[in-house]
Amino acid sequence: MNVPFYIAKRYAFSKSKTKAINTITKISTIGILVSSMALFVVLSVFSGLKTLNLSYTNEIDPDLVIEPIEGKSILLNSDQFAELSKLKEIDAYSLVVEERVVFNFGEKQLVANIKGVDSLYHKVTNIDQNLIFGDWILPNTNQVVLGQIIAMNLSVSAYSEDKNLEVLAMRPGEGAFDSPEDAYNKIPLVPYGIYAFNNTDVDGKYIYADYHLVQDLLDWKSNQFSKVEFKIAQGFSENQVKNSLQNIFPENVQFKNRSQLNDSLHKMLQTESIAIYLIFTMVIIVTLFSLAGALIMMILEKKEHLKTLNDIGVSIVNLKRIFLFQGMILSTFGAIVGLIFGFAIVYLQYTFEIIKISDQFPYPVEITFSNVILVFATILVLSFLASLLASTRISKKYLSH
Repeated sequence: MNVPFYIAKRYAFSKSKTKAINTITKISTIGILVSSMALFVVLSVFSGLKTLNLSYTNEIDPDLVIEPIEGKSILLNSDQFAELSKLKEIDAYSLVVEERVVFNFGEKQLVANIKGVDSLYHKVTNIDQNLIFGDWILPNTNQVVLGQIIAMNLSVSAYSEDKNLEVLAMRPGEGAFDSPEDAYNKIPLVPYGIYAFNNTDVDGKYIYADYHLVQDLLDWKSNQFSKVEFKIAQGFSENQVKNSLQNIFPENVQFKNRSQLNDSLHKMLQTESIAIYLIFTMVIIVTLFSLAGALIMMILEKKEHLKTLNDIGVSIVNLKRIFLFQGMILSTFGAIVGLIFGFAIVYLQYTFEIIKISDQFPYPVEITFSNVILVFATILVLSFLASLLASTRISKKYLSH
């Protein structure tokens, strides 16, 4: 029989003679319960928000992209086009020409990205499924599709006829121009649709056009592109696709997946997640001071018992383990009950959408096993340290007085 654990279990679930110790023990257990519940709920909410934010970028970003290591463009030859069409590892690919340019609409002006795409772009991303007005652009036309935020900032609506939407880009080359107008290429555009993801960053990111139009705007060659975007075929991994593409594009290009395309967003979400975790961990640490206090008071109360146990052969190490185990029993009980309550709260929100950001938009939550493990491990590790600290009170010198 494990004597320290047996005694610790008796101490943990029996009342002390001193009411103050009973009260502090209850407070510490309830504090651990509430702390674990709160940490789990907050982590679940943040997981839901993270998934929601990334879902917007998943709709607008491809599975994989190749882009130049240096410069703004890559040149594709006929052999590379032929090899791309044979690849079984990809469902579709799209040729993209992208640049940051100036848009004019009446008296309003805006700097944004124009993204020229080909007719297969809708097979690579789901952008065309998120149109709230108008239609997707037709090939070899001056039609454009705007993000909702861009359209609002320019006061543009699809099929606008009272004003002209224009795009301006700096002309490549060196030397002085005779007039400011000679420094720009200017092309009239036809607003044809508006997309929306209800996300400011996404809805204010791009104006989509046919890639031939953007090549003309930038004075690029017909085989000159900013990047090529790919949709990976089902059953193939990202590494398999990369290996195949490296045979076609051996030099001067780099590969980026969705995470790398949104590196700043992922870093921001990760930083926020760590910050939230650390804040709530500090709350748990403060709560565990009461646990350490309760254990120290019990050590003082049980001094005569400890002397007797030591006299009959129980070592100082095992006496320390009694209170170490007691602290772990109380914290484990509090953590488990807290997680059960936390899971119930998150499940109710997930199922019944009780709390809403707006009338039709519930607060997102996500139940993940990793959050359960993180909360439980955090409670146990910190409780172990608090119990260990309290148990150091026991020593030969303490029992001899």
